[in-house]
Amino acid sequence: MPTIHAKADNLNALNSDYAQVPLKAPVFLNSVPKCGTHLMRNILRMFVSVQEQYHQAFIQIPILKQHLGAFSPAQPCLSWGHLLFSDESAMALKGTRHMVLVRDPFDWVLARARFFLSDTFQGNLEHLKGDGVSIEEVLNMMIFGIYGKAPTLQEIYLHNAVAWLGTGIQLVQYEELVLNLKRLDSIQAEAYFTELLAPLGIKSLPEDWRKRVEVGADRKQSGTARENLAGGVSELPEELPDMQKRLVEVAAPGLRAVLGY
Repeated sequence: MPTIHAKADNLNALNSDYAQVPLKAPVFLNSVPKCGTHLMRNILRMFVSVQEQYHQAFIQIPILKQHLGAFSPAQPCLSWGHLLFSDESAMALKGTRHMVLVRDPFDWVLARARFFLSDTFQGNLEHLKGDGVSIEEVLNMMIFGIYGKAPTLQEIYLHNAVAWLGTGIQLVQYEELVLNLKRLDSIQAEAYFTELLAPLGIKSLPEDWRKRVEVGADRKQSGTARENLAGGVSELPEELPDMQKRLVEVAAPGLRAVLGY
């Protein structure tokens, strides 16, 4: 299993600065890996008491049976993870307010490459951190996968996000979240966060909602934010090259469209 070395945050301590409304139902933040999970999770954590946050595990299929308590309606919790679509996960999430976070696959390829090439990630891909392959080859591996070592872009998106569509989930686009963080004082942002936080049972935003969002979105609190990754490479482009964009469309035709991109 890969190892992720990420610094801890102090959001649990900061949470006590705010009055919280008890959850009415369990809430699960599901996401495609490398789509801003920590950012989204940390914002939500500022609106839920620490006692109602499920910190025991980052929930995934291999450990799902050990953490079914996270979805108990008797003791509602906010939990998070990368939970593949399956019969077991669908049954586990019955009655849970389910949010699924996605990212434009074009940007996701770069984010995944940046993470794999950093020292924050320790797995079976250490050989890619040298100069044995080109940046373009690494990007293609992020798209088409690495045989026996890493799944394809299509596999990851299909099982983590696309298969959940049409089942009552709340789809969240990373780009929309970032856009509204940048215009936090606007009417549009207030409407956006009112809808975003609705699964928590919040019908009207508290007066201090902007401060809570700012605290949760503080990139210093995220061990996987770009600037907080250990090591890494500076040669990755800011935008996915045109050829790799075309390859994403070949590898996963229709994916961007069905996700709203």
